[in-house]
Amino acid sequence: VADRTHRPLLNAAAPHAVLGDLMRVRHPVYAEADIIVDCGEDSVEHSADHVIGALKRGQQPLRVPVRLERGSYDVIIGSDVIRRAGALLAPVLPQKRVMILTDETVSPLHLPRLLEGLEETGTRAEVITIPPGEGSKTIGMYERVTNALLEAHVERGTTVVALGGGVVGDLAGFCAATTLRGLPFVQIPTTLLSQVDSSVGGKTGINTPFGKNLLGAFHQPIAVLADTSTLATLPVRELRAGYAEIVKSGLLGDAGLFDWCERNGAEVLSGDPAVQAEAIRMACAFKARVVIADEREERRTDGRALLNLGHTFGHALEAEMGYDGSLLHGEAVSIGLRLAFMLSVRLGYCPIEDLDRVTRHLERLSMPARIGDTGRSLSATQLVRNMQRDKKMRDGRLSFVLVRGIGRAFTCRDVPDEAVLEILRADGCTP
Repeated sequence: VADRTHRPLLNAAAPHAVLGDLMRVRHPVYAEADIIVDCGEDSVEHSADHVIGALKRGQQPLRVPVRLERGSYDVIIGSDVIRRAGALLAPVLPQKRVMILTDETVSPLHLPRLLEGLEETGTRAEVITIPPGEGSKTIGMYERVTNALLEAHVERGTTVVALGGGVVGDLAGFCAATTLRGLPFVQIPTTLLSQVDSSVGGKTGINTPFGKNLLGAFHQPIAVLADTSTLATLPVRELRAGYAEIVKSGLLGDAGLFDWCERNGAEVLSGDPAVQAEAIRMACAFKARVVIADEREERRTDGRALLNLGHTFGHALEAEMGYDGSLLHGEAVSIGLRLAFMLSVRLGYCPIEDLDRVTRHLERLSMPARIGDTGRSLSATQLVRNMQRDKKMRDGRLSFVLVRGIGRAFTCRDVPDEAVLEILRADGCTP
């Protein structure tokens, strides 16, 4: 364009300098496009073919809307959405500044792509890094992170971004909920478990010596980016832990989803990206429906509390194992699902054939299914004591989610302690 005079913007100064200035101003806006097609020196006809081809290939990620009275957001699912974070988040960020919370394991794997994607759209990012694992969901770590946010002079439009698994998401969400009485919050879950469970629904919290997630708040994200390419870095144990929550969704309220799991579960665990994306979509869509109907778990029966199928048993197991990583949350839930079906059969609510079907599915995929799979000898009496510390206690009575069959869960508050002890002993616990 050096010798051309028909472009007014290039006539005022050296074209190279003008174009450089224009690109610095315009590139962050261009980067927000949903689809970017590089047409190079192609003709108009070939360029149009490239655009049509990109649209036909479905380059846009899947979206699951979560529409709530207090605010709405999308769960965006697809390969490499972390790299496109700047474009995907631009429409919802109150200001182009974010504080990223991540851990020492996730940081080298995925943080560079996130920073690159945010920089493309001119979004300024600062990073707080914590140690990995449940040991970081403590009051001490909460204080450290909130102090870091305040030292960075965050404003009420500064968004906290959680990049990591459920621990990072729960901690970041609680810090966002309480700093300056509430900061915007984005979930970028990097494990299958967090993509299908903790990142959707707005539950945040930290652990205490008295139990799991006993300090927390409801604080909905403004967006969730579920990047399926992060799953390629996970060991199969982590995939199984996440898969347990997908199975749970089918067992509690969507028999068709459980049927799908029986047909496709092996492909989810073997790493098929398309099957994994569909599993995440279905699980998130199911959870969204439940959360929309009962956002803050206020219904006494058959509301959001149903999402705790298997969790009363699972949380008791986690507490007994000491949150030391020897039993992952999803592994505890996997065992808890079978125990919930056992208890439902014992109380006459559920046919034994459904228990057998659940057990076969878990065992076929090498999922933890029995208390013995923890590798520890556990006391039935102590596990019941752990359950009695559960935050879902009401009027001193344990609340269980039981089933009348696959896809037919309900809450029950009159389960005899002896029935629970009997189930635990039958599954291998000592008295």
